Amino acid sequence: MEKVNIAEKLSTFDDHWSPRIIGQLNGQEVKIAKVKGEFVWHDHAEEDEMFLIIKGTLKIEFRNKTVTLNEGEMLVIPKGVEHKPIAVEEVHLLLFEPAGTKHTGKVDHELTQKNKIHL
Repeated sequence: MEKVNIAEKLSTFDDHWSPRIIGQLNGQEVKIAKVKGEFVWHDHAEEDEMFLIIKGTLKIEFRNKTVTLNEGEMLVIPKGVEHKPIAVEEVHLLLFEPAGTKHTGKVDHELTQKNKIHL
């Protein structure tokens, strides 16, 4: 049992759309990521996903609306809901999702992370 300094962990990498696992609990992975630009339309058929914004502003497009998340705000996206995150400027975020969740869902894309990275 060790404390985790999120800012310190975020300072260890610069790439975008490549989440790092910083903890696990009850079958969930706690991940941090830096994102910038547009991600791919995707869903998670069996998993809910939670975004918590640490720094910046993230827009999440849905087929029928767009939700804007600012620092300190969070959103839970229910399983099966198609979405596309967009960050005009770099955003730092914290994600909670079940272990084994592929961050692009069933979509295979150049941004799909092939290997899990633990910090």
